[in-house]
Amino acid sequence: MFRIYKVNESPVVDYAAEELKKYLRMMMPDAGEFIIERKLDATEGFRLGLMADFGLDTSEAEDLVLDDIIHIDTDAEGGIIAGSNARSVLLAVYKYLTINGCRWLFPGIDGEFIPVKDVEATKYHKMADMRFRGQCNEGAEYQPNMMEAIEFTPKIGMNVFMMEFLNPHAYYDSYYNHMFNEKNREAEPVTLETVYQWKRQCEAEIAKRGLQFHDMGHGWATWPFGMDPDKRYPHGTTDEALEAARPYLALVNGVRKLKGDRPMYTNFCMGPAENRQKVVDKVVEYATKCTNVDYLHFWLGDSLNFSCECDVCRQKTHSDWYVILLNEIDAALTAHNLSTRVVFIAYYDSLYSPEVERLNNPDRFSLLVAPITRSYTDPVSTEPYTKELKKFVLNKNSHPTDPLEPVAHAEDWVKKVGTKSLVYEYHFWVNQYYEVTGLRFAEIIHNDIKGYKAHGFGGTIEDGSQRSFFPNGFAFYTYGVTLFDTSLNFEDIKEDYFKTAYGEDWREVVAFFEKIQECMDHKFFAGEKSVNKAVGNYYNPAMAEKLRKVPEIVEEFRPFVEAHKNMPYRAQTVSYRLLNYFLEYAVGYSKFMVIKSLGAAKEAKEMCFKFMDDFGRHEVAIERYYDQRNFGAAMNWRILKSNEEPMNLGI
Repeated sequence: MFRIYKVNESPVVDYAAEELKKYLRMMMPDAGEFIIERKLDATEGFRLGLMADFGLDTSEAEDLVLDDIIHIDTDAEGGIIAGSNARSVLLAVYKYLTINGCRWLFPGIDGEFIPVKDVEATKYHKMADMRFRGQCNEGAEYQPNMMEAIEFTPKIGMNVFMMEFLNPHAYYDSYYNHMFNEKNREAEPVTLETVYQWKRQCEAEIAKRGLQFHDMGHGWATWPFGMDPDKRYPHGTTDEALEAARPYLALVNGVRKLKGDRPMYTNFCMGPAENRQKVVDKVVEYATKCTNVDYLHFWLGDSLNFSCECDVCRQKTHSDWYVILLNEIDAALTAHNLSTRVVFIAYYDSLYSPEVERLNNPDRFSLLVAPITRSYTDPVSTEPYTKELKKFVLNKNSHPTDPLEPVAHAEDWVKKVGTKSLVYEYHFWVNQYYEVTGLRFAEIIHNDIKGYKAHGFGGTIEDGSQRSFFPNGFAFYTYGVTLFDTSLNFEDIKEDYFKTAYGEDWREVVAFFEKIQECMDHKFFAGEKSVNKAVGNYYNPAMAEKLRKVPEIVEEFRPFVEAHKNMPYRAQTVSYRLLNYFLEYAVGYSKFMVIKSLGAAKEAKEMCFKFMDDFGRHEVAIERYYDQRNFGAAMNWRILKSNEEPMNLGI
C-alpha cells in the first residue's frame, strides 16, 4: 500500500495529491489503494508540500508567489515532491509523472499517454526559465473544451490562464452559432448570462490549480462611459448609451465616433482629467469586486491610428497619456489598499514608448508587447534590433512586420519605465493554419521563446484557439515545455512527442509531414511568395506544380495510416485517427491553393467555401482539436483577403 502525505494545508496541494493518486493508480493498477492523509511531520511515503515545508533552499526565486521551482527526490516507495508555491507542487507532480513515462499530448482523457509500469527513483530540481507560461481564450470556444484546456495547462508545465473581456460571449457565440459551418451544424445560441456564468466557472477551475489568473484586456476605453465593451453598434444605430458616451470618445478626423462598430476598437479622449477619472473609478470598482484576479490587463483600443486628435490630447503622445492614466490607477488602487497587479500593453498606437512620462510605481505593473502583425515565417532573433526605431506620429503609424521591431519598442518601454515584460503572442490564432503540418511552426515557436528570453522577456501568453491540436498537438506541446525549460533541444522534443503519439513507426509520420511541408510551403501560405503583387499576394504559378503533388503523396501514405488506426494506447489511436482526417484536409486545402497560386481569386474563394462546407462535416468528431471558425478566420486574414472584400468574422 502506498501513502501520500500532504505536509501543507493549501487546497491546491490537496488537488495535487489527488492527481498523483489518480495517475499512480493508472500506472500501477495492481498496486492496491493509495491512501492520502494530511500529516505535516511525515517522514515516509510520498510527501507533497512547499519547499519551505521541507527546509529546502528557494533563494534562486525572485518572488516565491510568481516563480515556479520544482524539487523532486523520490525512490520507488515515495519521497519529496515539492514546489516554491502551491501551484509549483502541482507542476512537480506532473513533472514527476512525466519523468516516469506519462505524457499529455493534447487536452482531454484521449490525450493522456499513461504507461503501465512501476515508478522509479526520480531526482529533479529546476526553476522555470520563464515566469509567465500560458494561454488566453480565443477562437470559437465551448465550455467542455474550456474545462479541458484549463486542466491541460499545468500538465505541460504552464502556469497562466487568461480570460479576455468582461464577458467573452463573442468567442462562445462563434462556436455555438457554428460560424463557418452553418451548413453542417444548427445554431444553438447561448445567452450573455450563461457565458458570464461560464467565465466564473473557468475562474474556479483556474484557482483550483493555483494558476495565475489574468483578466480583461480591451474594453476599458468605453465601458466606464456606459457602453457595453463587447457589444456591436452597427453604423447608423441610434443608441442612448452610444450617444451618452460620444463626448468621451476619441476625436478622429473631426468626429467623435466608434472605430468600426465596436467599442473595443475605440480609444477615448485621455487628455481631460475628468475623463481619466471615470476610467480610474471603473478599474478600482472592478479590482475591489474581483479580488481573485492576479493580473488585471488594462489595454486601450484594439486598432491602429485611432488616437484622439483634440487640442488637449495633441499635447502629448498616446503613450504619454497612457502612463499618466496608469499612474492615476496606481494611486487609486493604493488608496483603496488593493495590491492588484496591472498589465499594460505595447500594441498598435501604444507600441511607441512615452516621450516624457514615467511610471511612479513600476513594481505594480508589467508591460505586455503584442506583435500581432509580425511575420510568423521566421523566428524572433536573439540578436539586437539594429534599424532606427520608428517614432510615434499621431494617426500616421504603420504595422510592423519584422519580428524584432515590436521587441525593440518593448525594450525601449522597459528602459524608460522600469517594469518587467512579457509577450502576448498569436501563434495559435490564425498563423497555425498557414503551416499545415505544424513541424516547422513548432520549431519557430521553440526559437521564438529562446529569442524572447534573450531580449529579457519573462514569458508568453498565447492568444489562440483552445482547439489548436490538429493534425496533432506537437506545436502547442513544444510551446509549453520550452517555456519551462528553454535549454531543451528541439529535435529531442520532436522525437519524444512523435514516438509517444505514433509509436515505433513515428519516423514514417514525420517523413510524411516533411513531404507535405515541402509542397504546402509556409511562406507561400502566409502570402510572402507572390511573384507579382499586382495580381495578388498569392500569385506564384510555380507553387501550383508543388501543390498538385499533395494528393499523390496522401494516397501513397493512406495505407500506412489505415494499418495504424488501432494502436495499443488510446492516445495513439486518436493521433492516427486525426492524421486520417488530415489527409482529406491537406488535399482539399491544396486544391484551392493551386487555383489561388494561378491568380484566379474568385474561383479560389468559391472552392475554399466549398472545402469548408465539405470538411466541416467532420467538426463534431474532431472539434476538441480543430477549430473550423479559426480556419475561416485564417482564410479571411490573408488568403481570401487578397484583392477581395474580407468576410465578416463576427467579433
